[in-house]
Amino acid sequence: MERITCDICIIGAGSGGLSVAAGAAQMGASVVLIEGHKMGGDCLNYGCVPSKALIAAGKHAHAMTTGAEFGVTPTEPHVNYAAAKDHVASAIATIEPHDSQERFEGFGIRVLRDFAEFTSPTEVQAGDTVVTARRFVIATGSGPFVPPIPGLAEVPYYTNETIFALREQPEHLIIIGGGPIGLEMAQAHRRLGSRVTVIEAQKAMGKDDPEMAAILLDNLRAEGIDIREETAAEKVSGHEGAVTVTTPSGDVTGTHVLVAVGRKTNVEKLGLDKADVKFSPRGVDVDDRLRSSNRRVYAIGDAAGGLQFTHVAGYHAGVVIRSLLFSLPAKVRTDHIPWVSYCDPELAQVGLTEAQARKTHGDKLEVVRFAYDQNDRAVAEGKTTGLIKVMIVKGKPVGASIVGAQAGELIGLWALVIANKLKMSAVANMVAPYPTLGEISKRAAGAYYSPRLFESDTVKRVVRFVQRVLP
Repeated sequence: MERITCDICIIGAGSGGLSVAAGAAQMGASVVLIEGHKMGGDCLNYGCVPSKALIAAGKHAHAMTTGAEFGVTPTEPHVNYAAAKDHVASAIATIEPHDSQERFEGFGIRVLRDFAEFTSPTEVQAGDTVVTARRFVIATGSGPFVPPIPGLAEVPYYTNETIFALREQPEHLIIIGGGPIGLEMAQAHRRLGSRVTVIEAQKAMGKDDPEMAAILLDNLRAEGIDIREETAAEKVSGHEGAVTVTTPSGDVTGTHVLVAVGRKTNVEKLGLDKADVKFSPRGVDVDDRLRSSNRRVYAIGDAAGGLQFTHVAGYHAGVVIRSLLFSLPAKVRTDHIPWVSYCDPELAQVGLTEAQARKTHGDKLEVVRFAYDQNDRAVAEGKTTGLIKVMIVKGKPVGASIVGAQAGELIGLWALVIANKLKMSAVANMVAPYPTLGEISKRAAGAYYSPRLFESDTVKRVVRFVQRVLP
């Protein structure tokens, strides 16, 4: 049995764990990184990277059918589904070296490729190695949650961890779950030529602003995706190539089933009881500094039980590094965290939705809106389906919702504004290049100030007075 002593031991080599490891090691701490599965974690291997690569393949196929308004004769694309999956594999392989064991060993990090389990509040064991550390960081992420639907375990089904290895194109893909993962995969597969039915027990995209979500859902339905909301999957039956999902509104039979109803944190096999670390099915119980009930143990990313996004794990890594290396009182906040659903149109959010803002701020809230069809670049590109809404309290944005082309890029400006507690004047003072979709944000700021300038009797009186006294 080998024994290692270090400053920081990180369990999990996904986005958050890798960020902590690289930062800590390069600033002088001795680091051990433990990973029992794939370097890069879920995002690289089963999530962000492969899904966006498949979405890109779907966009190219869709473009071939939608050129009529630009004078381009539409044509039915010939889709090689296996080749599309080759593109997915290529994207992963291209990024993989950045997350590789060799790269992190180059930083002086000891990388152990085994599953870790706490044996005491100060030790973990990974295979034949015991690690004693001054501080531990749990960065084990999450995996797909498979609900206990009767019959599901007896039929072939896919999750995000297995769907990207599928090489045979589904003739009819049934997706259980109408959240971002389910709808992204629904649109990608529909554009690549599969029939797609989405079954959602509640409202599709239920965590987003319902007005914005409706714009997205209308577009998905217009592309031929059958989205059945408030329809629970009660039973699953059948066999490979013919799987039936029973719902209150009738049976749906397809060739393949994808389960995308949510995520579960990967903490149950870590031996946290032996480490005096409190946890629940949501993840490790942490304070606003991401410390657990054992002050030596921190948790970040999905394992910390909050927002489940790769960029949140990276943000958590920065907070933990400040705390571990410099003993700074760094604390997490969530009001400035953006998220994006990468369908077409994209749906992005930062801060409070309109409903949340009304509940929190009441009559103090102002909401400004600007539609994509009033933006010249959107008109030129035929991308006029979309809307931005900004929620404002006393001149400061507290939330922004965008649905439309490049919403994921546009939301970054509002994340910056909210993170730094800037006023709407900061956006209004920005000069946006013309013609760009970025002007949408500036026009939203203009919509906030226009009534104050153009409908104000005081402003008009001041202008008339100045005009009278000017020489």
